[in-house]
Amino acid sequence: MSEAITPPAAPIDENQLILERREKLNTLRERQAQGQGPAFPNDFAPDQVAANLFALYEEKTAEELLELHIEVKVAGRMMLKRVMGKASFCTLQDASFGPSNGRIQIYVKGEEVGAEKYEDFKHWDLGDIVAATGRLFKTKTGELSVHANVVRLLTKSLRPMPDKFHGIHDQEVKYRQRYIDLMTDEAARKRFVARSTAVSSIRAFMVQHGFLEVETPMLHPIPGGANAKPFTTHHNALDQQMFLRIAPELYLKRLIVGGFDRVFEINRNFRNEGISVRHNPEFTMMEFYAAYWNYRDLMEFTEALVRDAALKAVGSLALSYGGKPVDLAAPFERLTILEAIEKYTDAGPNVNSLDWLRSELRKAGLSDVKNQLSKRSLASLQVLYFEEHVEDQLWQPTFICEHPVEISPLARASDTDPEVTERFELYITGREFGNGFSELNDAQDQAARFAAQVSAKDSGDDEAMFYDHDFVRALEYGMPPTGGCGIGIDRLMMLLTDSASIRDVILFPALRREN
Repeated sequence: MSEAITPPAAPIDENQLILERREKLNTLRERQAQGQGPAFPNDFAPDQVAANLFALYEEKTAEELLELHIEVKVAGRMMLKRVMGKASFCTLQDASFGPSNGRIQIYVKGEEVGAEKYEDFKHWDLGDIVAATGRLFKTKTGELSVHANVVRLLTKSLRPMPDKFHGIHDQEVKYRQRYIDLMTDEAARKRFVARSTAVSSIRAFMVQHGFLEVETPMLHPIPGGANAKPFTTHHNALDQQMFLRIAPELYLKRLIVGGFDRVFEINRNFRNEGISVRHNPEFTMMEFYAAYWNYRDLMEFTEALVRDAALKAVGSLALSYGGKPVDLAAPFERLTILEAIEKYTDAGPNVNSLDWLRSELRKAGLSDVKNQLSKRSLASLQVLYFEEHVEDQLWQPTFICEHPVEISPLARASDTDPEVTERFELYITGREFGNGFSELNDAQDQAARFAAQVSAKDSGDDEAMFYDHDFVRALEYGMPPTGGCGIGIDRLMMLLTDSASIRDVILFPALRREN
């Protein structure tokens, strides 16, 4: 006798579920019209969250809770529901964290809340925002719960939540509909709480060390402060083209000229360039400038700042990224570009050969035309070779120093070697995390550097800088010796939360518009 075959479950028609929920909302609106209360009430305020309740009462016995008779008011999104005749359970999720992950169980009994309300409750859906008032108790299995004497529907959810066992698998849906990601994925919520904690700690660290937080324009008449392609817009009132800022650097240094010796800004920057797991066109930087500091002071300070942010955000300096350890406790290594090439490649003396470098870069896939290999200097080619063959090997924190003058138009040249600058880039897990240097405060030298950038732009380099006459004028009034650094907050958060993509740490990353 053959086995009976169970037919597969019919696929859930999401449109039908939405229709059913809309009909339930229509019923609520009809009741409102009859004077039975608003469909979306706004007169309930919880007095507790799940994390606090578990912290205060999880260790209490059932008998102790009974004696204490603790009345609470809670609210949250209904994530689970079990209807069992005359009594039911549901689980509400609020914004708190802790052992319960922001969830508290509610025991709903018809005799306590009233037969009519209990009947309504049985038809409420997962995703609804629900309020409950009652006393704390422990179930027979020892779970801290609220024995409700009042339950209320505060917000009707019109769309069904993702399957509770499978969640969201489509990464683009996670990024595009971050609200679903946050309500269903505890790890996502913790990741963005860690980001907020890290940013707050960075702000506190800067203020603690005498830096003044400032705000500079996001609309620039001239894009400057970095080699990047800007977004353009038009200012109607001024009737002129404007650019979304690619960096706040030139404005922050104007403030140093003006007499603020230490300034910082946690800012949004916009660069009209590629999108990848490491790049988002809109990103967050923290830039800071200190008078009477040089790039060595900056490296020491940056090292301390990164450690402090890690400790505050995740509580450890021993991190893991992609399954590989990252040690923030050990002193960050410091290498020049040539020292790094020598350490991580077998280039040897060939690194000083223009022909050899061009040949190796062609093998790596760089185009002669696009990358202008035939026009680049030896130092510039060495940087390209470093980026192609060394950068991704810099797993542990490493400062790469002494970048060429020609690609560092705002950095001070070294006193011992005028071909390179007092500049560093911080690399961790094979990625750039920060860029800092002793600032160029020679107005005439800066003017010449800007002129060279204009020539590069005229030759087809759309990332070269514009000539900023006002910034040169500011330098002519005199800027004290200064050190400045920018740290990528998004990439730092990728490291601290072990996130593979920059989109995982940006609440609303740039995406192609839905059709």
